[in-house]
Amino acid sequence: MNIEERGVSFQCAGCWLYGVLSLPAAMPASARGVVLVVGGPQYRVGSHRQFTLLARELAAQGVPVLRFDYRGMGDSEGELRDFADVEPDLRAAIDAFFAEVPGTTEVVLWGLCDAASAAMFYAHQDRRVTGMVLLNPWARTEEGAARAYLRHYYLKRLFDPGLWKKIAAGRFKPAAALRSFRGLLGKAAGGNAASSQPAEAAQAASQALPQRMLEGYSRFRGRTLFITSGADLTAREFEALAAGREWRRAMRGRQVARERLPDADHTFSRTEWRDQVARWTADWLQRW
Repeated sequence: MNIEERGVSFQCAGCWLYGVLSLPAAMPASARGVVLVVGGPQYRVGSHRQFTLLARELAAQGVPVLRFDYRGMGDSEGELRDFADVEPDLRAAIDAFFAEVPGTTEVVLWGLCDAASAAMFYAHQDRRVTGMVLLNPWARTEEGAARAYLRHYYLKRLFDPGLWKKIAAGRFKPAAALRSFRGLLGKAAGGNAASSQPAEAAQAASQALPQRMLEGYSRFRGRTLFITSGADLTAREFEALAAGREWRRAMRGRQVARERLPDADHTFSRTEWRDQVARWTADWLQRW
């Protein structure tokens, strides 16, 4: 590929953060860039080198890309933090991007899993962010996960020849399976009577996650591309959430595009899946 790559460093709250810029060989006079938001816990290369390969592919098509490590992750300094506490890191990275790439006029945030959630929290606060590519957003609650598991795992399991072979061989444990099924039913119904106070606090925090995502996303006025995997319970949980009235209202309009890979797993681990995601991203960036 005819591109340039170089390391960059910048500060955030007194810590040095490190990343890699992938740049077209010939930069346009004005450019829309992409900042890859990393899900955790991982660093800027991404699962199966997805972020590295995506950045190079987009740069080869004329789009400058920055991928970097949050504080406490990879090469960057500071204490480890989760996706709900990276807004200063994102702002610092976008500041650095504009400083390092003259002519940049706007950026798109690209994030997988909880990185997509972090992008929803942040994007509406920064006018420089005009678009987001959100893959399998993390909207996990005990209730939502249980419902997704019941709907997609158990129904599929009934038609699995391996299950019936296990039953015929006497290796199936019905009592344990029934306990697990009842537990999921209770969680799906929102019941948790035996929970301790810390567990209740954790559950309340998880229930607040989808609402915080919705509030952030509803305030964003840019464009969005949603990409989901058909063989991923995280994606299924978000799709169920997005089918609700409030999310449908927030996602309504021409500025929202949606794509789905029916057989793909959570991290798009096969080459053909990763390449399709890159094509969808590049095509979407060129449409506006």
